[in-house]
Amino acid sequence: MSDELLRPEPNIGLGTMGIDDAERIAAAIETGYRHLDTAQIYENEGVVGRGAERAPVERADLSLATKVWADSLAHEDVLASTRESLDRLGVGYVDLLYVHRPIDTYDPEETLSAFDRLRDEGRVRAVGVSNFDAEQVAEAREILDAPLAANQVEMHPLYRQADLLADAQRHDYALVAYSPLAQGEAFDLPEVRDVAEKHDATPAQVSLAWLAEKDNVVPIPRSASDDHLRENLAALDLDLDAEDVAKIESIDREKKLFE
Repeated sequence: MSDELLRPEPNIGLGTMGIDDAERIAAAIETGYRHLDTAQIYENEGVVGRGAERAPVERADLSLATKVWADSLAHEDVLASTRESLDRLGVGYVDLLYVHRPIDTYDPEETLSAFDRLRDEGRVRAVGVSNFDAEQVAEAREILDAPLAANQVEMHPLYRQADLLADAQRHDYALVAYSPLAQGEAFDLPEVRDVAEKHDATPAQVSLAWLAEKDNVVPIPRSASDDHLRENLAALDLDLDAEDVAKIESIDREKKLFE
């Protein structure tokens, strides 16, 4: 991808929705995570910021992302709410700022011009969108002065986003995959379990490896324990072959978890 801000090594980030303990964030960073994803609506930007500050890793080596919620997407509200996010995070800039959803107060021209301004001011290093379809992504690319760096979307073995993936690869932006384990439903899929058994791995690791090996995809699983933090990151050591990938992509049912 053109913007390596989104893909610091390793190529698995941490989703932080529901995390309310700064030590969990610090532990993730100490384990090796470098891409941390939060949002205004999660109400934990302060937790993420404190955790990042406690960890023995320089700010420049972290990629911090947050999202502007749907009620703050008018031009001036984007500017004001982002400054509040930076204050809560305790940082001078975020590496990536998303439009969380294209609903409510979202107006492409007004909203995205504010994102461009924040980037020009140095408060945002890269601009992203979230939960956009391909047509909405194309419109955003057309309006933005900044390159579109990412589209964060639900993506897992039951919702594979083939069309958006092709668009991301064609236009060189990241698909940041939230709920990459399908809220645990991926663990019970026979195809995923078969591949896991073949590689002496867990179904979680297979799901994450399947995503992380794709060009322009960055999975961001959540984790409730140190063991799962390590287990998820170890998915990068798993080398799936073409047969494994074909088996996962042969799953003949689709389930979208979030509307």
